[in-house]
Amino acid sequence: MYLPTSRSFKTIFTPLTSPITFRNIKPTINPIKNTSINPSNNAFYNPSINPSRLLSVAATAPQSHPSLTFPNVGKDITTLPPRVRFAPSPTGSLHVGGARTALYNWLIAEGHRMDGGKGASFVVRVEDTDVERSTKESEISVLSDLKWLGLNYDEGPDSTTSFGPYRQSERSDLYKSVADMLLRDGNAYKCWCTKEELEAEKEAQIAAGISPRYGGKWRDADPAEVSKMEESGAPYTVRFKVPPGSRVVIDDMVRGTISWDADSTVGDFILLRSTGVPVYNFCVAVDDALMGITTVVRAEEHLTNTLRQGLVLDALKAPRPRYAHCSLILGEDNQKLSKRHGATSCGQFKDDGYLPDAMVNYLALLGWNDGTDKEVFTREELVEGFNMERVNPSGAVFDMDKLNWVNSQHLKSMSVDDVAVLVKDQLLMEGITREDAKGTDSEERIATAATCLAKQMMATTKDAAHNARDVLEYKLPNTFDELEGEKRDLVSAGNFYMVASSILSAYDKGAMPRPNEANLMEAFVEQTDNKLITEDNDTGGGAYAYPQAWKAFMKQLAQELGLKGKNLFHPARLAITGEFSGQDVTKQMTLVALASEFGSAIDLQKTNVVPLEVRMELLRGFLETVPEEFRVPKKKEEKEEPKAGDVSTEASGKGKSGKNEVEGGKGGDDGGAKYEGPPFSALDIRVGLVKKVWKHEESEKLFCEEVDVGEDEPRMIASGLQGFVNEEDFEGRKVLVVCNLKERKLAGFPSHGMVLCASNEEHDVVKFVDVPVGAEVGERVFWGGDMVEDMEEGWKENKVGKKKVFEKIAPFLKTDKYGIAQFCGKPVMTKAGPATS
Repeated sequence: MYLPTSRSFKTIFTPLTSPITFRNIKPTINPIKNTSINPSNNAFYNPSINPSRLLSVAATAPQSHPSLTFPNVGKDITTLPPRVRFAPSPTGSLHVGGARTALYNWLIAEGHRMDGGKGASFVVRVEDTDVERSTKESEISVLSDLKWLGLNYDEGPDSTTSFGPYRQSERSDLYKSVADMLLRDGNAYKCWCTKEELEAEKEAQIAAGISPRYGGKWRDADPAEVSKMEESGAPYTVRFKVPPGSRVVIDDMVRGTISWDADSTVGDFILLRSTGVPVYNFCVAVDDALMGITTVVRAEEHLTNTLRQGLVLDALKAPRPRYAHCSLILGEDNQKLSKRHGATSCGQFKDDGYLPDAMVNYLALLGWNDGTDKEVFTREELVEGFNMERVNPSGAVFDMDKLNWVNSQHLKSMSVDDVAVLVKDQLLMEGITREDAKGTDSEERIATAATCLAKQMMATTKDAAHNARDVLEYKLPNTFDELEGEKRDLVSAGNFYMVASSILSAYDKGAMPRPNEANLMEAFVEQTDNKLITEDNDTGGGAYAYPQAWKAFMKQLAQELGLKGKNLFHPARLAITGEFSGQDVTKQMTLVALASEFGSAIDLQKTNVVPLEVRMELLRGFLETVPEEFRVPKKKEEKEEPKAGDVSTEASGKGKSGKNEVEGGKGGDDGGAKYEGPPFSALDIRVGLVKKVWKHEESEKLFCEEVDVGEDEPRMIASGLQGFVNEEDFEGRKVLVVCNLKERKLAGFPSHGMVLCASNEEHDVVKFVDVPVGAEVGERVFWGGDMVEDMEEGWKENKVGKKKVFEKIAPFLKTDKYGIAQFCGKPVMTKAGPATS
């Protein structure tokens, strides 16, 4: 990690007549309460005290402290160890924008330390001079959120150092002292203009088409008139005397060189109000100077503040920090992120089950990248790779889908035991487990089971809690007439009644396998190495355990009823779980058994647990309501004869429903349609190597695959290719994979991508899209002849497609008469040549 050097710019300025020498300030008088300062007893938080009275006291408080030093005076700011600061206002919770600012500052300090440097410091300074809005509760909340994110500060409100105190409300005497010195040295002056005078001046300027600014009535007033006003005791403000013709220029680390014509832009601005309270920009400049801040990283909305702060710093002869103004964080409508866009506070994300490391990872990416397409970083990798030169000045859009994906990747890298600790908290927050059951064996096992069930599909730890609640409930309606959608279609097909009746018969005879009460967790534990299972297709326990017994039971049912695949498994799943798709039945029923135990940790007042016995009785009642016409399977419709047709590109094998398919026009042309959709590079299509293939346990159409697409772990993908290809031809083959589609469940299997194949319009002929021999695993395909130009936007794509670009691009993906895969008539290319079929 490193910071780029920046040039030093000076304001054309009137020199000080007497230098300010500040050394080791330690205020002994609180100007607000006239008592010893106590950070935990701050007058700014006392609603019983009249603020105007406090401020008048602050203006006249006696100054009896030793002199202070601006530690960076006379030094080259670019050669000093970084002293960075995060300066929140405690008027609410920590917003993600503030969290990103804190993160970037923290990364700068930590990077210096990682590089072996000494003297770096991450400072938290609380800017709490907004008396009406600042609260102690907000300060505590902000500091707590920083701690949760792991952004531990070196100096802050609870620190005792020569740079403190670290709350602006406790530094009022410092601001008054500096203002007095600026007055004495001719860089500021007293102004007795009334509110009415200033308003009249402003209106006149607006009427004349002039930008409003103070006209300078008291800037060079007659000393005798000044003395007269002072003797009268009339209230006054202290204004900064902007040098005539002065310009302020900074070399912003994000935005480059920026300059302002200070004299014509701001006029002589106020330092102290007539009540004696200092204005924001004056406080910030004084604090940065006294605390030796070398680098200021903040949001772009503070850019205009730099002008006033720079003028004050130059008047104090304190070198300006290096500045970096980062872009605002935007919602998906490209407006500034706010509560109307959903959760924006770090505390809410914590409660919603996001990991601090994932939040830090994602926040870092809101404006920064390391120059590659890498998007998942450990904290250590961020510290090592971060530098301000790669921070983008353009606005960053906060994408919840992307955050969910990043969080899911961090969850997958954690052990079940570590995730289960977090899932426990979510189960308790959701009211699924009881407070008085914390630390019990039952809570431990339920959290572990819930984690194993959801680990491969959850984006947050809250997802595991929600999934557990769904599993514990039984959502088969009481009657057939209450059925809707796909459940109604499934029961109406006729197989359900037959399968459910057989299950009930076996249950009544005691022949239906049930979880082993002596070892309920066996469904989640591999027998060979005693490891917890997180893959849905992996089976726990030994040869005679509940999962194996259930498999044997289903095989027997298949033989007795003459059914297989989804005609058997979907009805059986619906009868047992109340849903016709989902996770492994034996794992689900194990969780139900754990929750149904006597004295379990489940809060039965808030959670509807439906034990197996109750499910069977509900199923029995439901079957009585199924109409006679739906109690026998429908006759299988005759398959239409294949038609010769055009060639198109097909991805999921879902057939004629059109879902997740790419329909095509005439092979090799654009089908006569004008393409106006997103660029081809919006799809992240990569060369993948199929490492492992197996048939989906409950679907006669789906293969499940592990595909290496050049990432740390293989992708789990489901493809509807049974009946078209065999496992031997699939395994070990290089294929094209669409990698930035949103995760979807196919027959309960979480699929993280799509294998591209070619088919005719009837989908009765499906073939692989062949990848050239020299193509590299993980390389991204491009369109036409110019890879660099085409991929410029594509490399920036999110790993999660949120705009459904596939459906827009798909109709224009075709193969020509020679079998070359094309998009709008141009070939789909790898570095080794075009893809073909």
